[in-house]
Amino acid sequence: MKKTVSLKENHLFRRLYRKGKTVADSRIALYARHNGGKGNRLGLTVSTKVGCAVVRNRVRRRLREIYRLHEGLLGEGLDLVLVARVRAAHSSYRQLERSFLSLADKLGLWKQGVGKP
Repeated sequence: MKKTVSLKENHLFRRLYRKGKTVADSRIALYARHNGGKGNRLGLTVSTKVGCAVVRNRVRRRLREIYRLHEGLLGEGLDLVLVARVRAAHSSYRQLERSFLSLADKLGLWKQGVGKP
């Protein structure tokens, strides 16, 4: 299993928002950009609009787990930011997973020779 590094610095988020490709649906938005390295970096953003701390942390845990289960199928050298929308708080795990998979497919983030799961 690969180890994904967390994106934590503000300038990395801003650069990804400015220069990366983006797709979104009603539950999450996905920003992606090649980072020139071998490993992937993941950032999660959950606004206070989504809900109280308990709800935000639940959404964050779900998104992190969805990414972890599918990271082996993603290409290498990517910076990714998942932005939870308000509707993510009221979505089930399966709905969030379907949203992530469809957005990753739209951006073409899968490894060569690996189809959509």
